[in-house]
Amino acid sequence: MKIREKILVVEDEKSISHFISSTLSNNGYDPMEAHSGKEALSMISSYCPDVVILDLGLPDMDGLEILRELRTWSSLPVVVVSARTHERDKVEALDLGADDYLTKPFGTDELLARVRTAIRHTRTTSENSEIARQGTYTVGDLVIDYNKHQVLLGGENVHLTVNEFRIVALLGKFSGKVLTYAYIMKELWGPRADSDNQILRVNMANIRRKIEKNPAEPQYIFTEAGVGYRMAEE
Repeated sequence: MKIREKILVVEDEKSISHFISSTLSNNGYDPMEAHSGKEALSMISSYCPDVVILDLGLPDMDGLEILRELRTWSSLPVVVVSARTHERDKVEALDLGADDYLTKPFGTDELLARVRTAIRHTRTTSENSEIARQGTYTVGDLVIDYNKHQVLLGGENVHLTVNEFRIVALLGKFSGKVLTYAYIMKELWGPRADSDNQILRVNMANIRRKIEKNPAEPQYIFTEAGVGYRMAEE
């Protein structure tokens, strides 16, 4: 018998909460509902859900407060679902540790896709499982070889520079997840890295020229405008 993953839906508007829960239930998940921040934190600690779908506009506290507190003791995947569309809100949520950010209104197919991605993150460490097993990450014709520090396209080495490889390697480890500019800069250039991400943008432009057939329509590394980058999943 297939185990039904538990998903906690944190949403104060009950009509939306019931709609999301019904969608999840109809697609093989076991949803639970919380309608306030206090109730959400209590249910997370009591039931240990596999994924949390979190609205930011709750009656007793901002959803970002829940995320901030949760990240002090848990790496549980969180998909933020919010009517807030400003890039600053998305960046803040992702920097606080959200795995994804979905803007209302959204389609059920997109919601389910984000949930599937979040669940995959629960089954691996911070590094992709394929990387852990084989030392490589493959998506389409692109292969990241972590042992040889090379990126291959169609079996041919694309000859990335050291910094270009480090960027691609980091994105591959978190494939499917948006990494903010600030996170990438901190991980690769240290906590004192300049907040100006121009060096990152220049490197990314060079990477795309080497790995994408059409850099304007990328297949492998996608830009979340004003937020960061995301590597395609296998």
